[in-house]
Amino acid sequence: MVSSTAVSSSVARVQESTDPVVGAARYGAVQTLMDSLLHDVRNPLNAMAIHLEVLSEKLKAETGQVPPSQEKNLKALREQIQRVDGILRQFTDFIVSKGGGAGEVDLSDATTRALAVVAHEGRKRRVTVQVAVEAGVLIRLADTSELGFFVIQALLRAFRRAEGGGSVRVTVRAEGPSAVLEVDDSGGEASPELADAVAALGLRCAQLGVELHVRGGCCRLSFPRA
Repeated sequence: MVSSTAVSSSVARVQESTDPVVGAARYGAVQTLMDSLLHDVRNPLNAMAIHLEVLSEKLKAETGQVPPSQEKNLKALREQIQRVDGILRQFTDFIVSKGGGAGEVDLSDATTRALAVVAHEGRKRRVTVQVAVEAGVLIRLADTSELGFFVIQALLRAFRRAEGGGSVRVTVRAEGPSAVLEVDDSGGEASPELADAVAALGLRCAQLGVELHVRGGCCRLSFPRA
């Protein structure tokens, strides 16, 4: 038999884990932890890259060339080191808020890179993604470092709604004086967690002069074109 104390404790833990204030506090720790992670992981990556080149020189021996069978392995190691380094860079670009200044930024490029960052999340949730990104759509933004936040929030909202075999369509296009990011999904009812995320997105849009329209499976952000 499960005691009432145990049940109460379980409920308290669930409430704590879903509380928006607790969630915000946890998210607030991400920047510090990510900066440390990036530093701590890239140091050994750099060391591995250096030792790999030293090994390559030793394998050349008297011929001046690495044996073909070993060169294939060295090439694979170089590519994987570069891949991990690239993943870390992309992740921090979109997760860590750096407080940038006003200026022009490429919405098309930011959206394409964001899709790469959340690609695993889409696969995990079994979401089919269709992409129609017009190249070179530039926008003006009061804080250029926040563009990643806008794009990621719109994408994650759609992925969560379409989880379990749904579809998501991502569009970037120029519309007169505006540049539009539109994320449409085939999902159903939104959860309270998504309502909190949309509220945070709406607040940041209002602060930076970005128009936000959210209705059903459509999340549309309109930015001033550069």
